[in-house]
Amino acid sequence: MAATRPAAGRFTVGVSRDFLDADGRNVWGDIRLGDLDAAGVDWDYLPRDTAELLAPDIDGLDAVLFAGPAVTARTFAGVTRPPLLLARFGVGYDAVDLDACTRNGVLVTITPDGARRPVATAALTLLLSVLHNVTAKDRLVREGRWSEKEQWMGLGLTGRRIGLLGLGNTARDLVGLLRPFEVEVIAYDPYCPPETAAELGVRLADAETVMTEADAVIVMCVLTEETFHLVDARRLALMKPSAVLLNVARGPIVDESAVIEALRAGRIRAAGLDVFETEPPDAGNPLLSMDNVVLSPHSLAWTDEMSAGNGGSAVRAILDVATGRLPRFVVNRDVLGHADLSERLGALAAGPGEPATAGARP
Repeated sequence: MAATRPAAGRFTVGVSRDFLDADGRNVWGDIRLGDLDAAGVDWDYLPRDTAELLAPDIDGLDAVLFAGPAVTARTFAGVTRPPLLLARFGVGYDAVDLDACTRNGVLVTITPDGARRPVATAALTLLLSVLHNVTAKDRLVREGRWSEKEQWMGLGLTGRRIGLLGLGNTARDLVGLLRPFEVEVIAYDPYCPPETAAELGVRLADAETVMTEADAVIVMCVLTEETFHLVDARRLALMKPSAVLLNVARGPIVDESAVIEALRAGRIRAAGLDVFETEPPDAGNPLLSMDNVVLSPHSLAWTDEMSAGNGGSAVRAILDVATGRLPRFVVNRDVLGHADLSERLGALAAGPGEPATAGARP
């Protein structure tokens, strides 16, 4: 592992320090940083652990691999040479100011290929846990209430109608995992081509229809202005009293106070939440004491599979840029017309001692 600011002329990468525990070990395990070593790329962890990347963290680096820190307009204040790439370890980018990155000629990538199967598996795990009342039954044993088990009869998954809010890559993986259960899948996703849904055997419908008809509604869409509080009190009121709600996407897509009220009033059967509007939730949050709610600290998909998948995807993006190639999964596509980006990528594509050509290799 090389120093963060090596000799001029070498491609340099900083890795956000939130990957490390108090003993300096990577809590995610193998995130494929060895591939950077093998390619002769200089990298090191950033010198400080921070909730927001700022100029001292990124100035002069060619790329940054990061997980938790936010990227804002302040990130670039005082930066003399911004990175070519900010490679996010994960799928969400709601804490990244894409406009600021684009203005500064910085590519932003995510890792949907690495997170796809782990998140889909986590969604299925959460669904089965909610249907089988895992939280309540766990408490029965721990609290010596064995005799109450008859009160917690679960629901079988086979033959149910599953509603998806979002039918992107991860949700499509979940559809495949659900097939052995012989379920019907209905989905709301205004951006999914009808032919794609048809190939999956999924019926597309509006959000209200999904909420009304589904036995289980699973939130799997990206958080945007359009999807903020997509699941609100009005739509929760459409659900069957026997239906359950799950969220494995982002907390603010669901109006949490409305969910709490729906659960208290018995308007829905149960909920499973891997994400919250405020993370971590307040100690007094009613959800924490509800037996018909399964909770996870925004980490249900965290497995060795996700570590290697997200890390490998982010590292591939870095190595693409290091050789002048445009990486996959760029989320701020408008940046591709930025003159500084094209010039710098062209220089990397040309290689040491060669004249730079305009643009990047495909």
